[in-house]
Amino acid sequence: MSAHNMTWISYPSKSLASSSLEEIEAFIASQNVISRLMHCYIAFFVPAGLIAAVCIVVIFIKNYMQNKAMEHLDLLLLHFTTSNTAMILLSFTVINRPDYIRVTHLACSVLSFLFNFSYFSSQHSLVLMLLILLLKRFSPRTALSKVTQRPALCAGWVLLCAFCLALTEAVLVGTDNYHLETDCQLDPLFAWPEYEIVKFTFGFGIPSFLQILSFITLLAKEAPAEAPALQQHIRTYLAVFIISITTFICRLFYNIMILFRTSLKLQKSIGTPRDELVMNIAEIVLFSESCASLVLVLCLHKPCKDRILQVVRRCRRAHSTNLDIPVTPRSPEVMSQ
Repeated sequence: MSAHNMTWISYPSKSLASSSLEEIEAFIASQNVISRLMHCYIAFFVPAGLIAAVCIVVIFIKNYMQNKAMEHLDLLLLHFTTSNTAMILLSFTVINRPDYIRVTHLACSVLSFLFNFSYFSSQHSLVLMLLILLLKRFSPRTALSKVTQRPALCAGWVLLCAFCLALTEAVLVGTDNYHLETDCQLDPLFAWPEYEIVKFTFGFGIPSFLQILSFITLLAKEAPAEAPALQQHIRTYLAVFIISITTFICRLFYNIMILFRTSLKLQKSIGTPRDELVMNIAEIVLFSESCASLVLVLCLHKPCKDRILQVVRRCRRAHSTNLDIPVTPRSPEVMSQ
């Protein structure tokens, strides 16, 4: 693969020297939209996502300490939670939007590597959870079924695949001008076109195909007689199924935009301020999905939901006990003293 010269590329918002008045007005409007969306994300989604992540980790650790074991699905959900939490923390790079952070090419490549590692890890762990739920319903006696009975091995395999793909993406970012400063996104604008193609293929295309195939098999294939009803199976693992749907929708939008950006690179075009606006919106939607997924796990996954209800009952019981404490009136003799 030959190296690409990407020194020509820049953000449309940085190339408005000879623009018309209408283009400048459109640019100002797009900057306002990006700024408002970013503030909404930082104010609402980030706190909710981080609080949910802390609660999920605490609940899983407490359950493990009590039972001296962890369910296969819980271990993968813990892995999913840590990956999404890492993505949320890395999303603080958008805090100064509509502007971009200024770092060296090397630092931007490192941030991109960490982001891609979390992104691939989150996506692939979700696919693995769907596969486990599929095998749990149909219970085939295959080598694959035996492998999924060892969730630690599965999580390790996901981490290894994510690391290799993130390392590949780091190479495709390019190694030229590593000491010079640049405007940085977690998916760098100056990356080679192959960067977005690899990310779409292994971070969305193949995983989404496997997700859709799992849903089709679950709905179309007849389960064994001893298996629970389909509605009961979906209700039991509702968190995983809903997260799969929301993740697919949000990441579809994001991946369409990075493919569109690839087409602009191949045409040697920097695009328009509107293209930059939509790309920034897609990026914020991706990060918002990471936060929303953790909130859904906390609210819909049965062990987490049961623990939350238990805490709420304790708080109500303690509150009612405090209200029911009788106040003993003082006798006249005591008052006179």
